Amino acid sequence: MKAGIDEAGKGCVIGPLVVAGVACESEDYLRSIGVKDSKKLSQKKREELAEKIRRVARIEIIKIPADELDEMMECRTINEILKESYSEIIKRLKPEIALVDSPDVKPERLASQLREMTGVEVVAEHKADEKFPIVSSASIIAKVERDKEVEILRRKYGDFGSGYASDPKTIAYLKQLKEIPPFVRRKWKTVERLSQKSIEDFE
Repeated sequence: MKAGIDEAGKGCVIGPLVVAGVACESEDYLRSIGVKDSKKLSQKKREELAEKIRRVARIEIIKIPADELDEMMECRTINEILKESYSEIIKRLKPEIALVDSPDVKPERLASQLREMTGVEVVAEHKADEKFPIVSSASIIAKVERDKEVEILRRKYGDFGSGYASDPKTIAYLKQLKEIPPFVRRKWKTVERLSQKSIEDFE
């Protein structure tokens, strides 16, 4: 059995980090339904594909809310947290081989560490979500799950856009906050600048 692992929300300033693992015997079906990197699909298409993926594959998901991520980042980097999450998902899925989208600038270093942590053969590559259907599938599941969590937060706290610092709606939302709520990542430089400077200085 082969597994693919990817994340959604690593670079966002609002909302959770979601790591997903997808495992199945063959990638042929995944290829046939047209899975690809989730960023290249509409939300509607991602949701349709996620349903089809769930019918044929085993799925494991780890969700880390913003406030928990802040606590974890007191003593670990985001890449170390991702490595631990990848390891946990590999242990749950128990595949013969795991293909992962590498957040590490040196993919082979990550692969070696994950092999040591899990006892499973691991291939780590940049843009693995574009190269391997099993990783594309994990990318889709992670993005759909993060979108669900973000929608819950939006309904509760107002429309903050995508939650990424590149989104003008997200920046406008952060500017009008009187204090930083738990669903906003305090450890991100974007928010640190917001906390340290006046609102007018915030970029």
